[in-house]
Amino acid sequence: MELNFKLQVFEGPLDLLLHLLEKNKVNIYDIPIAEITSQYMDYLQEMRRQDLNIMSEFLVMAATLLDIKARMLLPSQKTEEEEEEDPRAELVEQLLEYKMYKCISSELRDRQVDAGRVFYRSPSIPEEVASYEQPVNVRELLEGVTLQKLDEIFQSVLRRQENKIDPIRSKFGKIEKEKVSLEERMAILRDYAATHRRFSFRQLLEEQSSKMDVIVTFLAILELMKAGTIVISQEHTFDDIKIESRRAAS
Repeated sequence: MELNFKLQVFEGPLDLLLHLLEKNKVNIYDIPIAEITSQYMDYLQEMRRQDLNIMSEFLVMAATLLDIKARMLLPSQKTEEEEEEDPRAELVEQLLEYKMYKCISSELRDRQVDAGRVFYRSPSIPEEVASYEQPVNVRELLEGVTLQKLDEIFQSVLRRQENKIDPIRSKFGKIEKEKVSLEERMAILRDYAATHRRFSFRQLLEEQSSKMDVIVTFLAILELMKAGTIVISQEHTFDDIKIESRRAAS
């Protein structure tokens, strides 16, 4: 009499490998590759005997196991400086990652089942109760309140507001953003260069009233140099830079 049994359905080759490791109670970091490969191949043969469709990924894993088994049978070649590489390392990493995702999916599935057993009751408070507001007795609320107490409360609020003000920064006045136009500064420098012919770059910047004026003036000088309106010169390193009108230079 022929003995028939039903094979367990696995989601993929990694699922089958984890099943074999748990069944044999072996350490995932020290897989007995020969024994596991033999059991894996027996499972594929049983799948074929029962005329089940074997997915290509199962066959790829079988080839991978055979390759690892072959590499482990070969003599190791290593130098004194290099450590021997374990052919099973990549497979172990894949198994650990798959096991982590499998545990997480199992946890999520349990939470989904637990959530399906929870029922929420909609609020059933009568409209009259929900809209009820406790009456306020103005006389009781204002009992003992005098103009003096109100003035004390008002003065305490004012002091609290004054304490929030920085005594130093409050004297700075209002800080407004200065609007400096690059086109206007270029026009001013163009006229300045035409009248002064040759002047000091450092002195020009020192005459500016703010950092923004210095930046825009510097940009204006670069634009005028690009346009060929002015030229600059410096006799020695670290000397003052001289600016000269192109007309004067020519």
